[in-house]
Amino acid sequence: MAPIHEQTISRFGLRSLLPEEVEVIAGPGCPVCVTPTVALDRAVELALRGVTVTVFGDLLMVPATRMSLLEAKARRGDVRVVYSVSDAVEVARRNPEKEVVFVSVGFETTAPTTASELLRGVPENFSVMCYHRLIPPAMELLLGVGDIHIDGFICPGHVAAIIGAGAFRVFAEAYKMPTVVAGFEPNDVLLAILMLLRQLRDGEARCENEYSRVVREEGNLKAQKLMSEVYDVATADWRGIGRIPQSGLFLKREFEDVDAEKRYEFTPIKHVDINPGCNCHLVMVGKIYPSECRLFGKTCTPQKPYGPCMVSSEGTCRIYYKYGEHPKL
Repeated sequence: MAPIHEQTISRFGLRSLLPEEVEVIAGPGCPVCVTPTVALDRAVELALRGVTVTVFGDLLMVPATRMSLLEAKARRGDVRVVYSVSDAVEVARRNPEKEVVFVSVGFETTAPTTASELLRGVPENFSVMCYHRLIPPAMELLLGVGDIHIDGFICPGHVAAIIGAGAFRVFAEAYKMPTVVAGFEPNDVLLAILMLLRQLRDGEARCENEYSRVVREEGNLKAQKLMSEVYDVATADWRGIGRIPQSGLFLKREFEDVDAEKRYEFTPIKHVDINPGCNCHLVMVGKIYPSECRLFGKTCTPQKPYGPCMVSSEGTCRIYYKYGEHPKL
């Protein structure tokens, strides 16, 4: 399930309502957590060189190799928080004398908005660092991790709203894995768990759509068209997980003029994704719970995060820290 489902489970204490033998585990669905360090390192370098770097607020405190974007801002780097790519474009329009870069991260939910803005046309002083990732390839990766046993998938409803419930049918049809697309209210999550348990009881593997009030089988065709016009799909790095085939969105050749990583040259450094002693990579793939990390709540807190999963409100470690959740209540 996605960390945003974990947020609902932890916030409302839903584990206390489940039988002891039912275990629900969050997967790598936090966009800030899986954004590779190279993106942050390059954003920090640009900010310290005088380029205006615009980011979502969740990225500010994410640890990078040398410093976070918040630390770069404290060193007089021009780092500005925006709420959308449109806000970033507006910063560029209002400051034509400055180079403005937008660090574009997220899954299928945010990729269409960046694509739409680029197709609409942006100022010459604006460019994008594109680090969008795709959820289904990461789910396929989890099925190949030998020491993780998965009986079923709860798929993120907001992603399915873009790519459609049909995009997740491969898990039921090819991998014989019970699969449910779910929303994020407590009743959504509980119903999704019930639907999975019924499939397991009956020995069936189907892709069911619990979130039918929002998600259609084919998804949002207009959003999909926008993405196909702007992005190519290719192998991409996920922080703490590694390279996943066909899991990243990259700007097409015709958009090279707004690709910040082609516009600027960067100092080559060794990028450190996971700091020594950090277990975020194990949390993200569901091998351990956050409370099993010896740094959790001690060296690593929301005020001073040591790993990426403690930063964002969608990070599993941050959720556990906030709500005091445990594997079994």
